[in-house]
Amino acid sequence: MQRLYSVFPNSWPGLGLLILRGAAGFMTLGLLHSFFNLTAATLPVCYALIIGSTILLWVGLGTPVAAIVAAMLQIGTMVLGKEPGMEPAIHAALGVGVALLGPGSWSLDAWLFGRKRII
Repeated sequence: MQRLYSVFPNSWPGLGLLILRGAAGFMTLGLLHSFFNLTAATLPVCYALIIGSTILLWVGLGTPVAAIVAAMLQIGTMVLGKEPGMEPAIHAALGVGVALLGPGSWSLDAWLFGRKRII
């Protein structure tokens, strides 16, 4: 899992990543109303993906995977025509950016897989 992240920035860059993860989580949570008119078979799966990726983004666990899932959900709403305009594309770009930057030092990923001190 260590190879999934290059660094865990702290201080101001870590705070910036925390804010980006929070914003990406809120934008993903905003998709709940977009999937309301889907069939009954796919609705629970979409809701589980939305809520799961939102929570994972907020706590910073599995951040790259959760951000890519969030970006794919945003692109799905754009393709299905549930959200017209370029807003889902911008939200998807935010998700891809968070996936590429990593979780930051204020996350569960940093606590679990961060740099270890050998004494």
